[in-house]
This record gives sequence, C-alpha cells and structure tokens, in this order.
Amino acid sequence: MTGEIRDRATLLRFVVGPDGVIVPDMEARLPGRGLWLMPRRDIVERALAKRVFARAARRPVTAPPELADRIDSLLARRCCDALGLARRAGLAVAGFDRVSEAVRHGRAALLLCALDGAEAGRRKLAGLGRDLPAAQVLSAGELGAAFGRERIVHAAVGGGRLSGRLLLDLTRLAGLREAASVDQRAAAQGARDQGARDQRTDFVPAVPAAEDGGTQAHD
Repeated sequence: MTGEIRDRATLLRFVVGPDGVIVPDMEARLPGRGLWLMPRRDIVERALAKRVFARAARRPVTAPPELADRIDSLLARRCCDALGLARRAGLAVAGFDRVSEAVRHGRAALLLCALDGAEAGRRKLAGLGRDLPAAQVLSAGELGAAFGRERIVHAAVGGGRLSGRLLLDLTRLAGLREAASVDQRAAAQGARDQGARDQRTDFVPAVPAAEDGGTQAHD
C-alpha cells in the first residue's frame, strides 16, 4: 500500500479497543494511538484484507468484516444528527421551493440533494446555487428522517460551524457510497476549517507527520 499526505480532518480514525477490536472513532477523541485511513470503501476493505490495522498497531487485532458498513452507518447518523440540529436551530430548510428561496436570499451555504432523487431537480438546483457547495450523499429517507418526514429530496443549510462539520462528514461518507458526490473545492475548505479548530497531534503509528500538520494516510 502507498502513503499519501492528507489533512487528518479528512480521514477516518480508528483505535484498538481493550478487547483488541478495531473501533471507528468518528470524532477523533477516543484515547489511544490513532490508526488513520482515507475514507473510501475500497481502501477500508483492502486494509482488512492486508491486515493493515494489525501492522499499524504492532499487535494482534480483530477487525470485523463489515467494518465499512459500520463506518457508513456511523457517518450517516452524524450527518442526520447535524442536519436535525440545524433544522431545530432554524438553519435548515427542505423542499425545492424553500431551498430555492433560501438560495435567492443568500441564506444557504450548503445544498443537499437526495442520492436517489431525480437528476433533473438536482441540475436545476445546482444551476440556481452554482456558487454553493452541493452534496448528493444521503438518501431521501435519511434526509426526511432529519426533518421528521418520510422523504425529502432537496434541503439547504445556512452558514456557520455546523454547516462546515456537516460538509466534512458528508465528504467522508461519500467515499463509502457508490454514486455519492460532494463539491470537492467546498469540501477542501470545510476540511481546512475543521483542521484549524482541531490541534491534536495523533498520527498513524510509525509514520512521521508532515510539517504542515497533515497526516500520512494508508491507501
């Protein structure tokens, strides 16, 4: 496997639990030496097949075969929780008309389109908010759950720290879902903003940290 220098805010962190089981650490706060991977399903699965976790931890570990699905579930929950929090704070709206209005009045900082939504609606919304980051990662059911509805196809979130965190998690989740996509320029900005707030120095074992604060990711 080759190494690539990445900002750690864009990566997935894992720790070894007391029972020797690999535990995903979505918030990068669990105690212990961090093991880092790029947020892509193929890389997680390759790491399992090649025993990357055991080599990085320098000890026998157990990694569940459904680890990628577990990460997907955890990140999706984080995204839905953040979106629900934004809704309760009055920072998120749903429905094409309300999203369009928020874009026209400059109240939208992030556009969300359902992964299983119609392509025509996504293109129309992207044209309206062409300067805004857009994520097509969550399903209509997941978006709907955040708003207390059965299904939602379009949503918008206002600016602020919550929006930046949501964008970062959506970007990580997109790597685990087929056909999911996030505006890459905006995602990079979200990762830089998150990294500026997170000054912890926990890196991949036996891999030197980059001088600019990045982390070498296994891929």
